[in-house]
Amino acid sequence: MENHPYSHFEKHLVAVDCVIFGYEEGELKVLLAHRSFEPALGRWSLLGGFVRQDETLGDAARRVLKKTTGLENVFQEQVYTFSKPDRDPAGRVISVTYFALIRIDQQNHERVLQYKAKWWPIGKLPRLIFDHREMLDIALTRLQKKADTELIGPQLLGEPFTLTGLKKLYEAIFQQKLDAGNFRKKINGFGMLRSTGEKDKSGSKKGAFLYVLKPKTGWAKEEVKSEK
Repeated sequence: MENHPYSHFEKHLVAVDCVIFGYEEGELKVLLAHRSFEPALGRWSLLGGFVRQDETLGDAARRVLKKTTGLENVFQEQVYTFSKPDRDPAGRVISVTYFALIRIDQQNHERVLQYKAKWWPIGKLPRLIFDHREMLDIALTRLQKKADTELIGPQLLGEPFTLTGLKKLYEAIFQQKLDAGNFRKKINGFGMLRSTGEKDKSGSKKGAFLYVLKPKTGWAKEEVKSEK
């Protein structure tokens, strides 16, 4: 290996850290775990791992997600690369952050417990190791930008859902109350929802219309009805 053209270059470790978002009881939450090794043993961190020799970054992120939640084929997107030389006191580690959107009710609870992980509301986070809070904040900003330009719903809510339920999800994502009229107008603009023609009457006798996401080929405007 001494004659290999790359042999004289320094070697660095590459890791992925996953910001796993879920939605439960009206709150946007993130899955955190106690770190199981030094440095920072026992402190709260994002879930992650080192990229293996035979993996792409995406493969590694999907492996981490499946290993800790038992879920596959869920939304996951690369966010940012963290490369400060001193970001990890144990050595030179370049970390690529991904964020994922999952249904908490579909996770493998035994795996989550095995990794001593816990769902934390975005507004009540513990102190995180290294630069993990910065990772989380950047991922949340990316999620908010995504929610501002396209429908974020089925990935976290499941289908079908009501406009009221969707509005509560968006309020949790943006961490603020939203005007009902403006929200309905925005959702209409996406043109991504289809009414099932049925109502959820669990909240009132009148009920609220139920919606599902259209196939991408059918994304055209369909008016979302007021639930007032």
